[in-house]
Amino acid sequence: MKEKIDLSAKQARRIALAAQGFAEARPASVNRRHFAKTADRLGVIQLDSVNVLVRTHYLPAFSRLGVYPQALLEKEAWGKKRSLFEYWGHEASLMPLALQPLLRWRMARAQAGELWGGLARFAKEKRAYIKSVLAEIEKRGPVTGGDFATGPRGASGWWSWSDGKRALEWLFWAGYLTTATRRGFERVYDLTERVMPADIMGLPTPSEADAQRELVRMAARAMGIATEADLRDYFRLPLQGARARVQELVEAGELLQVSVEGFHKPAYLHPEAQTPRRIGAHALLSPFDNLIWFRDRTERLFGVKVRLEIYTPAEKRTHGYYVLPFLEGDTITARVDLKADRKASVLRVQASHTEPGAGPDTPDRLAAELAHMAEWLGMERVEVAGRGNLANALGAAVAALSA
Repeated sequence: MKEKIDLSAKQARRIALAAQGFAEARPASVNRRHFAKTADRLGVIQLDSVNVLVRTHYLPAFSRLGVYPQALLEKEAWGKKRSLFEYWGHEASLMPLALQPLLRWRMARAQAGELWGGLARFAKEKRAYIKSVLAEIEKRGPVTGGDFATGPRGASGWWSWSDGKRALEWLFWAGYLTTATRRGFERVYDLTERVMPADIMGLPTPSEADAQRELVRMAARAMGIATEADLRDYFRLPLQGARARVQELVEAGELLQVSVEGFHKPAYLHPEAQTPRRIGAHALLSPFDNLIWFRDRTERLFGVKVRLEIYTPAEKRTHGYYVLPFLEGDTITARVDLKADRKASVLRVQASHTEPGAGPDTPDRLAAELAHMAEWLGMERVEVAGRGNLANALGAAVAALSA
C-alpha cells in the first residue's frame, strides 16, 4: 500500500517556487548557460505583443536571473545558432528545440483541420491558395504578413487579417512554416526545414500518446506540484489525452498523488521536486509568467486572485493596465501597474497596491526590485504615482533609495 502524502499550502508553494527557479540565488552576471538553464527549466516561454513595459517573453528570465542582456534571448530565439523555436505551446511560445518533435502531433491535427474554427474553415475553403503561398515562399525565401497583405480582410475577431496572413498562420500551425526571425515584433516566416537544425528535423516523430506523456512529464517537472488541470494547461493538452497520460505516469511511479491543503482535487508531485526551508526571492512577475499564468492555480498556491485587466475598461480596473505581482519570499505581497516611459527615461509606477501578506519591509524590497528593473530597461529613474494603498510608502522608499 502506497504511503499517503499530505502537504501544507506553504510546502506546496515552496515546491512550486523551487521548481520554477526561485529558490536559487541570482548570478552576479548572467551568461548564456544561465539563460539556457532557465529556458530548459520552464520548457515554454509565452510570447505577447503588449509593449507598455517590455514584451512578456523577456520578463521570466529577468524575474529569475535579474539584470541580463535582452539580446541574449533574441540570439537564442532568432539567431543563427538558436536554441529556441516558436510554436503554439502555451499560447504562442518560445520553446527549446528538443520539444519540436513532441508537438508534431499538434501540427498534424492542424493539417487535418482540428484547430481554431475560423482558421480551419479558411484552410478548407482556400486550400489551393494556401498551396500557392507555400510555393511562393519555397521560391522567394522568408516573408512577412505584409508580403501577402492583399485580399479581403476578416472581421475584428480575426485581427483584420488578410487572406495572405491567414494562409501564413495556418501554415505555421500546421508546421510547414516557422519563425525565421522577427523585425520588431513582426514574425518573418520561412520553411521549417530551412530554419530548424537538421538534427532536430531528423529526430523521429513520437506517437501522440508518447509525445503528450513527455509533455506532462515536463510540465510536472516545471511546476513541481500540480493538479491534473494544471498539468494539462501548461502545454494546453487535450482533456482526455492529458487525463490518460497523468494516470499512466502515476501508475509508473513517475508522479506521486498527494493531498494539498486548500486544493479541492488531487495533486501530483514530481518525485525529484525539492522542498526548500525558505525562499529568498524578490521578483516582479509578468502577468504571463509560468508561475501565475493559470489563475486558478495561482489562487490556490498564493491566496491571491490575479486577473489580467488589459481588456477591462479603464474605469473598471482594480489594479491597473499592465500589473505585475511582487513575489517577496514565498508570498505575493504587492502589485504594481508599470509603464516604461522611454521618451522620458522613466519607469512609471502608475498604481501600487498591497496584498494581505505584505510586511513593513515590502516597500523597501519592492523599491529595490523596481530599481533593478529600471537599470535593466535602461531607464534613468523610477517615479511612483499616487494611486493605490501602497503608493505613499513605496514613493518614500524609492526616494530614499535614489537619495
